Amino acid sequence: MKKLYYDYLGTFKGLSKEVWWLAFITFINRSGTMVIPFLSLYLTESLDFTLENVGWIMTCFGVGSVVGSWIGGKLTDQIGFYKVMYLSLALTGVLFIGLQFVETFYAFCIGIFLVMLIADTFRPAMFVALNAYSKAENKTRSVTLIRLAINLGFSAGPAIGGFIITTINYKGLFWMDGVTCLLATLVLINVLHPKKAKVIDEQKVENPLPIKSDGLFWIFFVAMFIFGFVFLQYFSTMPLYYRDIHQLTEFDIGLLLGMNGFLIFIFEMPLIKWLEDSKYSKEFLITIGLLLTGMSYVVLLTTSWVGILIIGMLFMTFGEMIAFPFSNAFVIERSKRGKQGEYMAFYSISFSAAHIFGHNTGLQMIDKLKFDFTWTIISVVSLIGVLILGYLMYRLRIEKSMQSPIG
Repeated sequence: MKKLYYDYLGTFKGLSKEVWWLAFITFINRSGTMVIPFLSLYLTESLDFTLENVGWIMTCFGVGSVVGSWIGGKLTDQIGFYKVMYLSLALTGVLFIGLQFVETFYAFCIGIFLVMLIADTFRPAMFVALNAYSKAENKTRSVTLIRLAINLGFSAGPAIGGFIITTINYKGLFWMDGVTCLLATLVLINVLHPKKAKVIDEQKVENPLPIKSDGLFWIFFVAMFIFGFVFLQYFSTMPLYYRDIHQLTEFDIGLLLGMNGFLIFIFEMPLIKWLEDSKYSKEFLITIGLLLTGMSYVVLLTTSWVGILIIGMLFMTFGEMIAFPFSNAFVIERSKRGKQGEYMAFYSISFSAAHIFGHNTGLQMIDKLKFDFTWTIISVVSLIGVLILGYLMYRLRIEKSMQSPIG
């Protein structure tokens, strides 16, 4: 047991202090984003919006995320990641506090669009910062540490959020989101200011190739959009499934979503270290991750037993544990041929675009087709994504063989 403990700690060795601070800032920020998992419930219960209304609001959420990620990538390449990160965190805190006072449909569409536009300028900047503060051999594990912080935050966030809803009300979530963003800003200014932080791997690309000419990246982009489409159902349609079909309370839902973050916190870093040592390609591991995530919906079709929700969550959790770190590492490696901010922005945009179509499509489907047929469609979409990644692996093998020296 003692050896297992030290082996676990050993998977964290070698990461820079800046990466640890970035993880801590991310944890503070993500602990506060407890509105998001409960947003569909808040809009239907507190504001009496229809599922169709909620679908369009989530589309505005996604559009804001796309625009914000694109702007964040451009600004990161122009003014640097530090300025983009602290401005994004500070303004997002103010906007989250203000969003609780918006109660009409069109105003909420505009409000959530602006919140996500500002909030998601942070993502490409954070990824570029992570790349700059990490040694080449530690980049995947650095990404994993950030994900641990995100998921530990998401583990605490929904559980605390469910408690706040039951003891206070939904409005308390907006205050918590805003205050935690502002706290994260203060920490960022004090520990990651350019005069205090040491950049380890600042890559300068001479004559960068335009991202539009990287055809294999765009195949990857489509696959990540599909992965995002499938994965994000757990934050819009799935809470409704838990409530309407299995009669779970908000607190129960918070605990189930919190289990996801807790498992990632315990298992992801050792799993990623083991997979890195196994020498499987990044694109193969991403494929396995998407396959497992798709299986989380297939199992829901097999029985009405409430325990299947935990099994489905386990499939999804291990799927995202594998897919997210290696997809991020794939883009970091690919970005060496162009502008880092632009590559990381479009990586973020693949998931932001999934927000636009995923939430709305999922909500419209459960409204018109009900849950079982919706899960069947999503399972098929997952399979399409797996096939696309298979094609990507084939094309990458050709690319690598063309780049290898002829002996």
